[in-house]
Amino acid sequence: MEVVILPGSGAIGAAVADAVEALLRRKPDSVLGLATGSSPLPVYDELAWRHAGQGLELSSASAFTLDEYVGLPTGHPQSYREVIRREFTNRVDIDPSHVHSPDGGAEDIPAACAAYEEAIGNAGGVDLQLLGVGTDGHLAFNEPTSSLASRTRIKTLTEQTRKDNARFFDDPDDVPGHVITQGLGTIMEARHVVLIATGGQKAQAVHDLVEGPVSAICPASLLQFHPHATILIDEAAASGLKLAEYYRYTYEHKPRWQQL
Repeated sequence: MEVVILPGSGAIGAAVADAVEALLRRKPDSVLGLATGSSPLPVYDELAWRHAGQGLELSSASAFTLDEYVGLPTGHPQSYREVIRREFTNRVDIDPSHVHSPDGGAEDIPAACAAYEEAIGNAGGVDLQLLGVGTDGHLAFNEPTSSLASRTRIKTLTEQTRKDNARFFDDPDDVPGHVITQGLGTIMEARHVVLIATGGQKAQAVHDLVEGPVSAICPASLLQFHPHATILIDEAAASGLKLAEYYRYTYEHKPRWQQL
């Protein structure tokens, strides 16, 4: 696990965009894993700018989103399919038919989950997965005590997570109580996972996932077992880390050829 402490979200967005751009230039038909929420927005802004201003191409790439609410009508502005379109995929040249999301409106939810797992496998697996982390350490919508070997499935949201997401809805009661989410086992199969966390409210979760024990109470701590996990955080999110100076030192002294 590499921990990178940067001054703010702009620097983090540029660093992650560098990694995505290098991947796309090396492998134009890359499979990207896309996350919603505020954490990846600087990355999407930077990639959209590079597409418009520098000719970065995503036309051969494909993407899979992490999760989707259950029960929102098709086209609902807060469905994660629509959020990803609005915040990223409609701003670049990726083929809309190559952007995949779990089917939160399916009549047979278990079958839809199995189909999503199959689609990821048929695409060759995810090359680079963007992630955020919840204040309670949840990863995607794998809430605390989720199975560390879990696959794509339906999950019940905690009240804290619903409160965290209420700002996106007109009425807090409109936040769905269930989601389809990629499982922790699914996420761990991505070849490179990149987690972004900013702000002091994420400091405890960052400490737990980086320096705490691997435990289902902090699902994101499972990333300690990933062979290529990059954790990008700002100073506020890094405030609870015991080895912060070491992480700064190792990043500053990386070989020039070594990327994220």
